[in-house]
Amino acid sequence: MADKELNLWLERFSREIGYKSSVIVFGNTTDIMLNPNNSGKYDTVINTIISYIRNKGFKQIIKWDRAVGIDYSVSDQVTGDYNNSNQNLQASKRNDYDMGNFNFEDTTNSSKKYYEKLDEFFPYMLNVMKNSTNKTAFVLDYSDYIFGNANSLSELERNCLTILGKILESGQSYNMLDSDFADIGNIVVIVAHNNAMIPPAFYLNNSMVSSVNVPLPGHNEREHFIDTNIACLNITQDIISDKTTKDDLIDALDGFSIKDIAQMMKLSRQMNEKMSFEKLINLFKYGEKVSPWEELSKDKIERIEEELSKRVKGQDAAISKVKDVIVRAYTGFSGLQHSSKQKKPKGILFFVGPTGVGKTELAKSLANFVFGDENACIRFDMSEYNHEHSDQRLVGAPPGYVGYEAGGQLTNAVKEKPFCVLLFDEIEKAHGRILDKFLQILEDGRLTDGRGETVYFSETIIIFTSNIGAAEVDSNMNSKEVKKQFIEKVQVHFIKELGRPELLNRIGDNIVVFNFIDDPSVFTQIAKLKFKTIQDFVSERYGAKIVFENEDEIFMAIGKKAGKQNGGRGLLNVMETVIINPLSEFIFERSDMLRNRQIIIKSMIPDKPELCRFDFELK
Repeated sequence: MADKELNLWLERFSREIGYKSSVIVFGNTTDIMLNPNNSGKYDTVINTIISYIRNKGFKQIIKWDRAVGIDYSVSDQVTGDYNNSNQNLQASKRNDYDMGNFNFEDTTNSSKKYYEKLDEFFPYMLNVMKNSTNKTAFVLDYSDYIFGNANSLSELERNCLTILGKILESGQSYNMLDSDFADIGNIVVIVAHNNAMIPPAFYLNNSMVSSVNVPLPGHNEREHFIDTNIACLNITQDIISDKTTKDDLIDALDGFSIKDIAQMMKLSRQMNEKMSFEKLINLFKYGEKVSPWEELSKDKIERIEEELSKRVKGQDAAISKVKDVIVRAYTGFSGLQHSSKQKKPKGILFFVGPTGVGKTELAKSLANFVFGDENACIRFDMSEYNHEHSDQRLVGAPPGYVGYEAGGQLTNAVKEKPFCVLLFDEIEKAHGRILDKFLQILEDGRLTDGRGETVYFSETIIIFTSNIGAAEVDSNMNSKEVKKQFIEKVQVHFIKELGRPELLNRIGDNIVVFNFIDDPSVFTQIAKLKFKTIQDFVSERYGAKIVFENEDEIFMAIGKKAGKQNGGRGLLNVMETVIINPLSEFIFERSDMLRNRQIIIKSMIPDKPELCRFDFELK
């Protein structure tokens, strides 16, 4: 495979250093890569850049960063006496800018000056560019850290930008008849991981400056590195003879730098036992050798409906749909119809239906079932993200803005718990810019936060919930018609009102409609389940046992009073009013005599239980 094919960005860089005054190289700049000028060996990106500059005919190359100043192990020796010219510079250019008095020293003497400080280096650079007879290239490495907040530069930083602008103008000829017009001029190469850290005033609408992005390695680059260093990879699979497995490995490394792959290889050599590349990648990315998905068994998944139904009542159709998604994830079929890379989240679900029917409860139950922890359900209330810049709260503010160091709430949560259920409640209330982020997550399974770190969502289950249409759909319709109505309401909202049909396309057929709870026995089950928490609390804190006379009738009466329109949440409100509040008063008055006794709850009007008036007796 040709080196040119592996590093296409080098072509553009080599071309633009021939006629631009400055090139900003950004992106994957701290990686290693094949250096065609170094016998095709792997080299750092910065060294490769310098070798291309040298081959372009620059006689003088000076590498600098803010930590060490001029790096004389890389830089060419700076020749020429600039002391005299410095005096002329200070005399003639003082009106253009004022940087104070600087002592420009000749770097050819035995005592080399490194110019670590900005107020030393930038005037020095201008002096060299203006007075050197050789074509000079300055390479500024780690330029993310040269300037501070791009929106609030200090006086020193503004002065340095002024000098940098004058450097770009120096030596430029635009006389088409000039014999030197075709010759290359001096150049400043700015190398940064994130070009957003470079003040926009320097490069925006500046024809002398161009930007070149160093991308993460593509499939061919990753394959070449794997082939070259295959002896260093200690895994159970035979990727030498099995091309399919090898391709799966290379696809799984999408988004990795070459350095990442090298470190992962080193990790594989340090392990006491061989493991599959899937487990190795999980260990490298997440710090976990065994994925919770791998710990699922066929027997356990076959019980999923039974387990989820213990907490979510009256929603058999919704639970069945959730099972389908988990089965696809378990068998490895999630997202295969879209891509063989399987980078999408393990499952994507859109819960819609009336309020209080178990949407959030099902998400929590699913997290507990799959990941063994209800806290693995991470909830975001999207009503809190309805402003224009709310996306910055989720993924982090960009460089230069308040909160940049903290990162985003969503990206931080996924980095902490990569195996989780992400619950986005009331998605219809989210701002449109946040929907753009969801498109990327659902399509690529990853997101870059404000600090430039890539966060992977490929091990998560994404659940959106919505009450769209809840106030308009007639609760008296049958379940089939209710489902049809809710799906139509969702489609109208996202297609016609928001104009975002692409989001629905990503969700596909995974819209799960929750029915109105119209079975009185279901209300009874929910009421008993919720009241069990009250019983356990009273037993633990007061040492008393709560018992009922005609328990089924009492909870049936509570269910009828709640009504199906408000679902389980309405049921809880009724329970609070008719039984929990009077129970708390009863306990408050007798708190010192409850231990080892029974609190009997019975209807005050047995002939009319629907009135929900209850009496309490201590035995």
